[in-house]
Amino acid sequence: MHLLAANENPYPPLPSVAEALAEAAGRANRYPDRAATELTDRLAERLGVPAAGLALGAGSVGVLQHLLQSFVRADTDEVLYAWPSFEAYPHLTDIARGTSVRVPLGPGAVHDLDAMAAAVGEHTRVVIVCNPNNPTGTTVPGVDLERFLDRIPAGVLVVLDEAYREFVTDPRSADGVALLAGRPDLVVVRTFSKAYGLAGLRIGYAVAHEPVAARIRAAAVPFGVNNAAQAGAVASLAAESELLSRVEQLVKERERTARALTDLGLAPAQSEANFLWLGLGGRAAEFGAACAEAGVAVRAFPGEGVRITIGTPEANDTALAVAAAFVRRP
Repeated sequence: MHLLAANENPYPPLPSVAEALAEAAGRANRYPDRAATELTDRLAERLGVPAAGLALGAGSVGVLQHLLQSFVRADTDEVLYAWPSFEAYPHLTDIARGTSVRVPLGPGAVHDLDAMAAAVGEHTRVVIVCNPNNPTGTTVPGVDLERFLDRIPAGVLVVLDEAYREFVTDPRSADGVALLAGRPDLVVVRTFSKAYGLAGLRIGYAVAHEPVAARIRAAAVPFGVNNAAQAGAVASLAAESELLSRVEQLVKERERTARALTDLGLAPAQSEANFLWLGLGGRAAEFGAACAEAGVAVRAFPGEGVRITIGTPEANDTALAVAAAFVRRP
């Protein structure tokens, strides 16, 4: 089975990363560094931010959970986000006992920032912008994002979920960390799961102004980032140039697969992530079933569309063969 449903990196850890993981496994009898000191320092240096402005967790999902539990305090508190977007947002909002406010995507499956800004009300506590958006892969231009941020009232936290940032090639797209200056209510969330290929270790982080980062850390589960995750992330940062060459390969595969789907008449949304979105509407479940029959696992959203993770060329070719047969169906 080709696994193209979970946006995983299809390549295993680099030898240097695997070596660090093996060494960490030999210390499994010891608790991890609760403050993840070495990784925090390496990230701070890499991003050019103070170490006190970082908060780590079990994947970006874990960091988001800590954040919402810190800032959402009552059932009436609202968490606003586009839809469709990352499926964990409703679940995490429910865990924090908040109220979800979903704003439909605009044309081209892109965030409708004007509609989102208009939906912010007196009960809005957190606004999440997934950029690139999961499951559509689309991004919003940096100038539009800055204009949006300037419209959000003080005291409303805006979270830029940049889990797929490393796959972005569009020069118009903003770097969330560069937008933090002068915006105390802005938080950027990223992960080692996708581009760095550490999905199984569960490690992500938030970059924020120090008071916000401190609140996120205060809500974190003690020792929630294990030894292997910390070691793997540190080794991955050291091997970043080698890892990002893999990202370039995946981006080339993304573009090749997108062109092939477009030639078949199944034009995907313009993706800047490691997946493609087919807005198939009522035929989404049918396409997902056809892929499963051919040995390809994709993520079908019934009534909306299908998300296809970019995998190895062989896996992508198998998905394209299914697509070619699908368009010939009556």
